[in-house]
Amino acid sequence: MSTIHSMTTADILEARADAGEMRYIARQPILDEKSRVYGYELHFEINPNTVLESKSVQATRAILDDTLIFGVDRFTNGLPAFVNCTGEALTEQLVTVLPPATSVLELSASMEVSPWLIGVCRKLKDSKFRLALVDFTGKDLSHPLLDLVDFIKVNFAELGAAECQQMRLRLKDSSMMKIANKVETQEVYRKAREAGFTYFQGYYFCHPELIRTSKIPANRASHFELMRQLHKYHLDLRKVGPLVMRDAALTYRLLRLVNSPIYGLRQEVRSIESAIIVIGENTFRRIATLAILSEINAEQPPEILHMALVRARFCELAATLSDLEPDEQYLTGMLSLLPAMMRQSMETLAPELPLRDEIRQALLGTASRERCLLSWIEAHERNELAESSTIAKANRLNQSKLLQCFIDAEDWDAAAGSGAV
Repeated sequence: MSTIHSMTTADILEARADAGEMRYIARQPILDEKSRVYGYELHFEINPNTVLESKSVQATRAILDDTLIFGVDRFTNGLPAFVNCTGEALTEQLVTVLPPATSVLELSASMEVSPWLIGVCRKLKDSKFRLALVDFTGKDLSHPLLDLVDFIKVNFAELGAAECQQMRLRLKDSSMMKIANKVETQEVYRKAREAGFTYFQGYYFCHPELIRTSKIPANRASHFELMRQLHKYHLDLRKVGPLVMRDAALTYRLLRLVNSPIYGLRQEVRSIESAIIVIGENTFRRIATLAILSEINAEQPPEILHMALVRARFCELAATLSDLEPDEQYLTGMLSLLPAMMRQSMETLAPELPLRDEIRQALLGTASRERCLLSWIEAHERNELAESSTIAKANRLNQSKLLQCFIDAEDWDAAAGSGAV
C-alpha cells in the first residue's frame, strides 16, 4: 500500500496544515422538484487566508487530487458530483481521474471555445461523462456547447423575464436539465419552478417563508414540552411517557428506532419506559429529540434534517477542542435549523427551547464562546473559508482539527442513514 493511502484523513490534513497548505472541499446540494438531493457541487479551498476561485487552474488540479486521495463518494455519498473544470483540465485530460458515471463536468459559459475543445467534450461524452454549462444567461442561446451539454446552470435571480422566455422557447424540445442557481428564498424557488427549472441550488430550503403568527401551533407546543422534559437532569418517566404516547406517529417512530439493528437489542422493546431502561436515558434523549425534529420537519425538505444532524454531530465532536459541553453543543447544532423546519422565527422559538439562556442567545445570533462552533459550520456551509478561519483564530481553535470534526460528522450522518443517532 502506498504511503498516501496508509495515512488517515487526519494525518493528511495535519501534514497539509504543517506545510502551510490547509485545504478542503466544501459542497452545496442540488435539489430536485421534490426537494430531494440530486447531487452536490464541490468547491475547493486552500490555505487559511486564501480562497481559490473554483474555476481556477490550481483549484481544479487540487480538487482532482483530493478526489484521488479520498474518493468522490466521500464527498457525495454516491450521488453525482458537479466539478468545475478549466479548459486546461479538459484538454490535458486531467478530469479522466474522475468516475464518469457519477461526475458532471462544469464548463463556464464564458470559456473560450475552440474546435479542439469541442472535440475533447465529445470524447468525454463518449466516455459517459456528463457536461454542464454554468453561468448561463439569456445571451448564450447560440453557445457552441449548448447542444453537447446535459445540464445548464443559470443564476436565476439575475435572469430577466424576457431572457427566461427566450430560453424556454430555445430549449423546449431539449432533454437538457436546467438548474436554477442562487435560489435563496422560497419566492425565487417558486418562480424558478414556474419558469420550467427542474433542479435547484441555493439555500432556499433553509430559508422558507415564516408563518405569520405570534405563537407556536398547539401540536408543536406539545413537542416542545416533551423536549423540555427530555433535557431535564433527571428524566421523569411519569411525565415523559404520556407525552410521547400522546402522539401515535412519534410513538411508532421512537419504538422503530429503538428496535433498529443499530442498537443490536436481542429482545423487542414495546413500551417507552422499557426503551428508556434498556438503552439508557442519554441515548433515549437523542432518539426522542431526533424523532421530534423528524416529525416537525415532515413538510420541509429532508436535507434540512440532514444538515441539522451534521451540525449537531460537528458541534458535539468539536466541543472537546473548545472546553464546551458536548451534549449541549449537540443540541445547539441540532436546534439551529428549527426555524427552517417550523417556519417560525428563532425569536418566537427560542423562549420555548429547553436550553440555558446563553445557548438561547447563541441560537439568536449573539456572538459568544457558546456560538463559535455553530458560527464556524455555518460559514463552512456557505463556502466562506476566510470567515471560518477568522472564527477559528478568534477562539484559538485549530482549523484542520475543526475540518476533521466536520468530515467525521458527515461520515457519521451517512453511516446512520435513516436510523437513530
